[in-house]
Amino acid sequence: MQVYKYPENKQRNEIMQRSSSDNSLLEKTVKKILVKVKLEGDKALKKYSKEFDGAKLKKLQVSKKELKQSETLVSDELKKAIQQAKKNIETFHTVQGEEIKKIETMPGVVCWRRSVAIEKIGVYIPGGSAPLFSTVLMLAIPATLAGCKEIILCTPPSKDGSIAPAILYTAALCGITKIFKAGGAQAIAAMAYGTESIPKVFKIFGPGNQFVTLAKQIVQQQAVAIDMPAGPSEVLIIADETAVPEFVAADLLSQAEHGSDSQVVLITTNESWGEKVIFEIEKQLEELPRKEIARLALKNSKLVFVKDIDEAFALSNLYAPEHLILSCADAEQLTEKIISAGSVFLGNYSPESAGDYASGTNHTLPTNGYAAIYSGVSLDSFVKKITYQQLTKEGLENISATVMEMATAEGLEAHKNAIAIRLKK
Repeated sequence: MQVYKYPENKQRNEIMQRSSSDNSLLEKTVKKILVKVKLEGDKALKKYSKEFDGAKLKKLQVSKKELKQSETLVSDELKKAIQQAKKNIETFHTVQGEEIKKIETMPGVVCWRRSVAIEKIGVYIPGGSAPLFSTVLMLAIPATLAGCKEIILCTPPSKDGSIAPAILYTAALCGITKIFKAGGAQAIAAMAYGTESIPKVFKIFGPGNQFVTLAKQIVQQQAVAIDMPAGPSEVLIIADETAVPEFVAADLLSQAEHGSDSQVVLITTNESWGEKVIFEIEKQLEELPRKEIARLALKNSKLVFVKDIDEAFALSNLYAPEHLILSCADAEQLTEKIISAGSVFLGNYSPESAGDYASGTNHTLPTNGYAAIYSGVSLDSFVKKITYQQLTKEGLENISATVMEMATAEGLEAHKNAIAIRLKK
C-alpha cells in the first residue's frame, strides 16, 4: 500500500485522486460494437459471443428447461442463503414506497405527486470468474416492488453456452423469465436499441467491466437512461485504536479481490495500529484464492495517517467512497460528519460483505467519486414521479394575480390570457 503520514491540506486532492486511464481507444472499440448491434441485431450478438466468450450460440434466450435445470444445480445451502437475502432486501425496500400526499398550497389549489413504475428495465449481470447472482436480487427485487412490467436480464455465457446456475436460480426466484445470453458492451447495445430477440428497454441497471461501463455512458446520450455512472468498486475505512486489525485487513482484502483496479483506502489516527493492519493484510492475503488480483489492487491502495478524526472525515468526504466503513469509537454519533458516501457500515461487526449480500440495503452504488452527487439504487430508481395540480374556481381566482403578473414580466401574453379568459367567464 502507498503510505502517507500526516499530509498537509494542500496534499489532500492529490492523495485522494483516483487513478485514470486514456479511454480513447476503448471508446472507439465500444462505439463500433454498439453500431454493429444496432444494425445487425441478433447476428452481431452471436458473433460477439463467439469472439469474446468462446460460445457458439443458436438461441440467445435461456430456455425454460435451462431455468428448471438450474434449480437442481444449486445446493440447498446456497438456496437457503439466497432466500434469506431476498427476504431482507424485500423488507428494506418495501418501506421505500411513497404515499400520495395532497397539499393545498393556497385555498382552492391542490398539488400532489405520484410514483409510476418505469415500464421496461434492463438488468446487466456480470459472469465470468465471479458471477454476481447477488446483483440479481439487488435489482430485480426493487424493480418488482416498484411495479415494472417487463424486466430483461442479460448475462454473458460460458464457453459451453451455459449461464451460471446461481444466476438463473436467483432470477427465477425473483420472477424474471426473460434472460438472455449476452455480455459486454454488446448486451448494453441490445437492451438500448432492441434486437430480434431482446426487447428495447427504457432504463439499464447493473455493474460491469470498463466496456460495459463505457457502453452505458454512451447509450445514455442516445436512447436510454442508466442507473448511474460507474467505475471500479471501492472501499474507504476510517479507523482508530478501538478497531480490530484483523477485521479491517479482511475488509480491505474483500474489496481488493473484486479486481485489479479496485480502490482500497484506509485512514487512521493511530500509526502503530496501522502497522498491525499491514501485517494482517500480508498474512491473510496468502490464504486467498484470488490473491494475485488482490495484490495488484493493493499496489494502488492507500494508507493515510491523520492527526484527528475530523481530518479523516475531511479526506473521506473529498474522496466520496462507494463503501465507507467506520471502525472507530462512537461510530453512530460520527455519521453526522459524513457528507458523501454510497453506503456506510458502522462498527467492528458491520463488514461491507453484509451489505454486499444480505443485510437488506442495496449494493448497486455510485463509484469513482459520484457518491458526491448520486444515490445508490433504491425503489426510487425504478419509478418516475408525476406531479398533479387541481384548481377550483376559487383557487384560480386566488392565484390569478400572481400568475398574470409573472407572465407579463416574462413577456408571455398567452400565458396571462389563459388565466384572464377564465376569469371573464
